[in-house]
Amino acid sequence: MARALELAERGLYTTTPNPRVGCVIVRESMVVGEGWHEKAGAPHAEVNALAQAGQRSRGATAYVSLEPCAHQGRTGPCSKALVEAGVGRVVAALQDPNPQVGGKGLEELRRAGIRADTGLMENEARELNIGFVSRMTRARPWVRMKIAASLDGRTALSNGKSQWITGEAARRDGHHWRARACAVLTGGGTVHEDDPQLTVREVATTRQPLRVVVDSQLETPPSARILAGGGTLVAAAREDKAKISALKAKGAEVVVMPNSAGKVELGDLFRELARREMNEVHVEAGHRLNGSLVREGFVDELLLYLAPGILGDKARGMFELPDLADLAGRRALKIHDLRMVGEDVRVLARFA
Repeated sequence: MARALELAERGLYTTTPNPRVGCVIVRESMVVGEGWHEKAGAPHAEVNALAQAGQRSRGATAYVSLEPCAHQGRTGPCSKALVEAGVGRVVAALQDPNPQVGGKGLEELRRAGIRADTGLMENEARELNIGFVSRMTRARPWVRMKIAASLDGRTALSNGKSQWITGEAARRDGHHWRARACAVLTGGGTVHEDDPQLTVREVATTRQPLRVVVDSQLETPPSARILAGGGTLVAAAREDKAKISALKAKGAEVVVMPNSAGKVELGDLFRELARREMNEVHVEAGHRLNGSLVREGFVDELLLYLAPGILGDKARGMFELPDLADLAGRRALKIHDLRMVGEDVRVLARFA
């Protein structure tokens, strides 16, 4: 199963909106077939592994990192392919959270007389597909917020300058996280001050994530680099035909979803991204939008790069949040991973 998960990870940047899945077929203690799902529309992991195994699949055990699908999508059901191949046992790490599957694949295997088990390395399989699980069970993407800061938690000077607080290795590592995301989200303030591209450049990828700008007042200029190449989604809080037309002329799509305060309704935005089959959303924004996302409970995970230097109290912080009168009101986090990346410290933390 560890090998199946290793294979599944090869689709880290490419399978969206589908889950990342790997399969290993074993017969008489020998691996006779391996496969992984490469991209949506392409054969699933089980089909690829069965093709490699051929007749050696009969009576073999298939280790799959996710329950085999039992429905007809862009490809045929994998449970049926396993039955027809004559495998003797299927071990799935994780039951598929997709309501279209949700145990149906395992049931079909058992009806055919195949022993089907689940739960082996379940946590590892869930982590690999945490965004897919989130979208299927919560109808919203998994939201990961990336922040580069000094050791005293400052993300930019008071004049807005922030390039570069962290080192080259940390910036390259950040592109890996961008590449695995379905969408990269930022705010209009960041677009004005930094004019970022928010594309994946430091790692090889065949797919660029959707770029999303939260811009309540439609202040993103048509010359902004984030619009280059088209396909950017701008979320606004008001209708302005002239500004919308200018953005559309650059290939952007504009959605208007205001809340009662005249800002973008973030809940509606994340529901819309889930409707568009976005599994993981990677946030790279300023302290105001960061604060709003944390305050409204939309951030699942923080990806922090802390550089060995200090900028002082007048520099900008990570989050614009209300002042607390008591420490009991702080937002608790649990450290999920901690390591050095170049000369910087990388902290992966999740809200408790």
